[in-house]
Amino acid sequence: MDYEEVWQSMVSAVNLRQQHEIDEVWLVQHPAVFTLGYAGSEINILNQTNIPVVRSDRGGEITYHGPGQLVVYFLINIKRLGWGPKKLIFYLEELFISLLNNYDIEAKRKAGAPGIYVDEKKIASIGLKIKRGFSYHGVSLNIDMDLSPFNNINICGYKSLEVTQLNNLTSVSMKEVKDDLKALIKNRNFKAA
Repeated sequence: MDYEEVWQSMVSAVNLRQQHEIDEVWLVQHPAVFTLGYAGSEINILNQTNIPVVRSDRGGEITYHGPGQLVVYFLINIKRLGWGPKKLIFYLEELFISLLNNYDIEAKRKAGAPGIYVDEKKIASIGLKIKRGFSYHGVSLNIDMDLSPFNNINICGYKSLEVTQLNNLTSVSMKEVKDDLKALIKNRNFKAA
């Protein structure tokens, strides 16, 4: 699904949401695209490529989305939960650490660098926007993709940060990951679509 179309759909959904509406989680894949957070610096684009660069309204720096990566968008009423952005980030990190633990992968968070890491390599990135007490944007998990486009950027603004993907560590399909993630989310009271 086209990144900009999904982004505009999220913005519309958040603008129309009422406080009592059920939370939503969208699971998608995007064609190749670099996304730059609203305060992100273009200095982190190391090489010009034919991959489009989209400046988004999410937090964070630059990342890459492409086929074989699961992008999970969380449209959650954090105001109703009594959460702030830091609590939501902690929750999302825990969710994806639990998912990876299901595959016997020891994943960790890194202080001051949101996301999920395996052996110091980033496997999942987090970028969020909070508007009217609702979150949108979310987490991208590298599953079985061409990682070479990451070589053209300072991933999330960090020089020399390496990335990895699930299928470098174990054998699992996109469908299995989606199903397992949906089950974890349902156990946490969110609707996964």
